[in-house]
Amino acid sequence: MQQAKKYVWPLLILAVFEAVAVTLWLTKHNLFYLFNFSYIGLSVSLGIFLFIRKYRHARRVVQLLVGLYMLVYLGLICRENMQIEGFWYYLFTGVFEAATIHYAVAKIFGPLLFGRGWCGYACWTAMVLDFLPYKVPAQPRKKLGWIRYVTFAASLVFVGALFVSGTGRIERIMFWAFIIGNAAYYAIGIALAFRFKDNRAFCKYVCPVTVFLKPMSYFSLLRVTCDKEKCVSCGKCRKVCPMDVDMTDNSRQRENGTECILCMECVKNCPRGAL
Repeated sequence: MQQAKKYVWPLLILAVFEAVAVTLWLTKHNLFYLFNFSYIGLSVSLGIFLFIRKYRHARRVVQLLVGLYMLVYLGLICRENMQIEGFWYYLFTGVFEAATIHYAVAKIFGPLLFGRGWCGYACWTAMVLDFLPYKVPAQPRKKLGWIRYVTFAASLVFVGALFVSGTGRIERIMFWAFIIGNAAYYAIGIALAFRFKDNRAFCKYVCPVTVFLKPMSYFSLLRVTCDKEKCVSCGKCRKVCPMDVDMTDNSRQRENGTECILCMECVKNCPRGAL
């Protein structure tokens, strides 16, 4: 019985994604949504299952399954701009499709349930950055978080300007914006990783999507918490956290609390099993 309880979370996550898949399929009358969200749900659930089975590359498996699907299939093959520019584009046209659905589920309302799990398990930018050598930050966090609001505003102004100017062939422009935007994200992310010796520097300082993710993650139901009776304050969890989160503090005001990407490095490395 105790063994079976461990597998509740992958089943719960799968159930949530299946509920979304079926709901969108029936309301939008498009079979694609059934396959799309079922695939993502199965991928995430598989990762959680592998983590429970103590497979060391569990999260990386999910990153590749979901990240490559979003980048290559939806982005390059289906020519959908799944970046934030695509969200603004569909929002301005008043169409609840593609990027608007993706953002609603993964980055606006979804974080109320699973926090910034998107950043840890599905982001195709972080998928590449996590292969770099600085998995644990070698330097203190910089006070550069304001940059994310600049990139957020720039993306909004860019798409808004396209609509105001009445530019033709806007869909083609959005596709190339996806190509160029991703190339820029990878270049900036890799440069920052080596400059600050931190794979996740891009996520901390530049990524515009975090403007949505951070406030919603504050209320996340799925959180890593600390058993104070087991904790010996060794500091190991803080040392291995790629996002500099103080996991020994269970309050929602904990340091960098909205930065947790549920990578579970703290859980894996806690010598007392307190997390």
